[in-house]
Amino acid sequence: MKKQARKIRQPNHLMRWRFVLGFWSVCACLLLIRAVDLQVIQHDFLAHQGDIRNLRVEPLAAHRGVIRDRAGKPLAVSTPVVTLWVNPREAMEHQDQWGRLAGNSVIDQKAFARKVRRHKSREFIYLERGLAPETAKTVLSLNVPGVYALTEYRRYYPAGEVASHVVGFTNIDDQGQEGIELALEDHLSGHSGRKKVVRDLLGRVIQDIEVLEPAEPGEDVTLSIDLRLQYLAYRELLGAVQKFNAKGGSAVVLDVRTGEVLAMVNQPAYNPNNRGNLDTGALRNRAVTDLFEPGSTMKPFTVAAALEMGMVTPSTTINTHPGTLRVGSKTIRDHRDYGVIDITTVLTKSSNVGTSKLALAMDSQALPGYLERFGFGQSTHIAFPGESDGLLPLRSKWRDVERAALSYGYGLSVSAVQLAQAYAVIANDGVKVPLTLKKVDQPPQGEQVIGKATARQLVQMLETVVSRVGTARRAQVPGYQVAGKTGTVHKVVNGGYADDNYIGLFAGLAPATDPRIVTVVVIDDPAGDAYYGGLVAAPAFSRIMSGVLRSLHVPPDKPDGLLAGGPDGEDRS
Repeated sequence: MKKQARKIRQPNHLMRWRFVLGFWSVCACLLLIRAVDLQVIQHDFLAHQGDIRNLRVEPLAAHRGVIRDRAGKPLAVSTPVVTLWVNPREAMEHQDQWGRLAGNSVIDQKAFARKVRRHKSREFIYLERGLAPETAKTVLSLNVPGVYALTEYRRYYPAGEVASHVVGFTNIDDQGQEGIELALEDHLSGHSGRKKVVRDLLGRVIQDIEVLEPAEPGEDVTLSIDLRLQYLAYRELLGAVQKFNAKGGSAVVLDVRTGEVLAMVNQPAYNPNNRGNLDTGALRNRAVTDLFEPGSTMKPFTVAAALEMGMVTPSTTINTHPGTLRVGSKTIRDHRDYGVIDITTVLTKSSNVGTSKLALAMDSQALPGYLERFGFGQSTHIAFPGESDGLLPLRSKWRDVERAALSYGYGLSVSAVQLAQAYAVIANDGVKVPLTLKKVDQPPQGEQVIGKATARQLVQMLETVVSRVGTARRAQVPGYQVAGKTGTVHKVVNGGYADDNYIGLFAGLAPATDPRIVTVVVIDDPAGDAYYGGLVAAPAFSRIMSGVLRSLHVPPDKPDGLLAGGPDGEDRS
């Protein structure tokens, strides 16, 4: 019976082994099939999936061009900064690790959570931009999944507010918003590139694979601005605005031969490196954008027209008695009755009656035509954003009162840079050259606006304005002969002239024997009784011009005692 039992169990034993062998055979077949599927059939797909989880295409930031002054000193440079960003889809898969951000001073954990959840379907959003590398490292070291870094560039302005109105600034995307940064955006901005990198599981770049598209840096720009003179003009203008409690002001310094702007400053100013509490009113480059009636600084151009037409010579006399002139319904007044004076004294004493009589003796279109030649009522083509063309009325018929007002600077509007260009014509022997904010190697071709002899006569006549018998003795510069003209105008407020709001002006050139530099100073709405151009603008001109001439090593041309003696002038115009 036992032998029979063993015979019965034997087939069961064999069946078990056959089952085990069959099972493992099937498993082996399945594994083989899966291996073939993975290694052969799905190889390309899986390789691609692995790559997209480890390979990244990242932007290569382009370095923005450097802005320099004429001596090569940097006015705007780009420094590398780090931008933190997050992939919300990836971050949502690791919410348990967001707690690593707790207590971090750069990225608030709660704000991070809200931002990620709000944009959970996206793959890229900014967290913080423009961080110092050390600051960004404090976040990256936390190894929060989905948080990455990009290298970008941030603009820095070494001269700060001193050159802010000329240089301007960029936004967070490194795009020009004001000034030269905006005007020359196409030159300064580069083109971003792309590169392929490998990241580890924590998102850190462990290898650069290849550059797909190289970044193209922007072009450097060299300005005509001399930073030494810019600092000087800024300091003196600020001092004048503060001293007279004025609302603002501008100063422009030109090289009369090349048309280069050597300095251009305004008040109020702003710091382009810190625009957190910026007053938008301070952004304007007032020297280029703001218009005003030029007042008595226009009288030399009225005299220039009369000289060019052969109506008068510097010694021709004109009767200004009794110090008033009735034209239509308006009475034109001088500060006092100067009686019979020559044309030179008309400028020396700034006689409204004298210039009005000259204008009324001309053809009605003559004076506007000459003013247009000097560049009034048209752009200087300085290629600066927001430049104002000014206003010079061109009428088929002029009323006598309009012609008279035009002769002493009312009824037209100019900018500080336009006024400077016009005085540069006088200083440059009657030749008008285009203005520029970029450094030039050779003086540009100019246009003869008035005769050389006329221009030189005007310079000699304007020297008397800066003498002790003129209205601008405070504009004198020790060691140099100066020629120029004061101006004081009522401001236009609510469509009419204000009784107690003025603009004080001085426009001048030096050295008068061989003019090199023109400087215009505008003081907007000085407070109190000291508002005349000879009082508020002329002293600032003197200090600016003195520093400019010495910085440029221009030889002195003033003999001892020249222009000395005689009663003091009135400092009024």
